[in-house]
Amino acid sequence: MKNKWIFLILAMVLIFSGCASTKVSRTSTDEVIDLSGRWNDTDARLTAEELISDVLSRVWLENFTAREGDKPVVIVGTIRNKSSEHIETVTFVKEIEKELINSGKVRFVASKEEREEVREERVDQQSQSTEETAAALAAETGADFMLKGVITSITDAIEGKRVVTYKVDMELIDLESNEKVWIGSNEIKKFIKQSKANW
Repeated sequence: MKNKWIFLILAMVLIFSGCASTKVSRTSTDEVIDLSGRWNDTDARLTAEELISDVLSRVWLENFTAREGDKPVVIVGTIRNKSSEHIETVTFVKEIEKELINSGKVRFVASKEEREEVREERVDQQSQSTEETAAALAAETGADFMLKGVITSITDAIEGKRVVTYKVDMELIDLESNEKVWIGSNEIKKFIKQSKANW
């Protein structure tokens, strides 16, 4: 009976000490935390900032504004992940959208998926809302340009050391003429060192 109580006490101590080993602390969202060396939120943000800064500084924007007398309307198309790891491209696309919209240099329209939901709402309004407040059908703003891209990676590894290079290639396409008016790329290189047991 005594051994049973000792065993029970030891089991409880182990359980509580296991629970106590987890520690969570809040950090600033601007702080760079790179635990695994994989693509992360910081990479998405920095890459979007770099690429959008480049595309908005090129001559296509000045040419369009001079010709049309207005800001161009841009949409983000497909960003394909061709890297060696899973990358949540939605996060990256949202960073790109944020940079474009907040620049004030272009106008921006919703993605294909977002437009479908908005169109359903607009159709519903035709029968459910008053005539004065219902959004008009066939009054959407069409995009002038589509921004598309691909994420690739190259990995080199030996004896517990690994170098991963991520490359993001993007291009801006005139939707009327199919002309590519800008091509840009950005690279992030990471050196990861860890024990061989973790590979």
